Amino acid sequence: MELDLRKESAERTVEIGFPGYAIGGLSVGEPRETTREVVESTLQHLPADRPRYLMGVGTPDEIAMYAGMGIDMMDCVLPTRAARHGLLFTSEGKISIKQARYAADGGPLDPACSCRVCGRYSRAYLRHLYAANEVLAQVLNTIHNLSFYLDTMRRVRHSIRLGEGARFHSGVSSQPKP
Repeated sequence: MELDLRKESAERTVEIGFPGYAIGGLSVGEPRETTREVVESTLQHLPADRPRYLMGVGTPDEIAMYAGMGIDMMDCVLPTRAARHGLLFTSEGKISIKQARYAADGGPLDPACSCRVCGRYSRAYLRHLYAANEVLAQVLNTIHNLSFYLDTMRRVRHSIRLGEGARFHSGVSSQPKP
């Protein structure tokens, strides 16, 4: 989190002349604002004409924010890890499918999503699979979350093409639905 050391590291790495640059060692428990400040500060010392990769970061809102700042690539276990634990990303916010209130909900997981899971299975069925500890729950949840992330990236790319990269918002609340 030491900005002067990050600057020195970036400058020395750029002197070597790599085809792209990574920013890592973040999202390991520090406040999200600190992560953003470190990324923002480090980006100032990396060439904008080379790929810039942010390691291990990536809620949908963070993807949008960091892409708007000039990050080209990110990776994160969040969509698959969250899916295994019943946390699903939707256009209506995060949903914890393990909650009892979804037991009789015959609606799609996300009415705005066109993935195969949302087009075929109800919230009640997904909750049933999760409650029954069926491996299929993890598979379907993962398919949906990855689809949501891909859709988020499509919207980010579209926004960047329109010149609005920094203003894109994923539409996902950082808090689960009550």
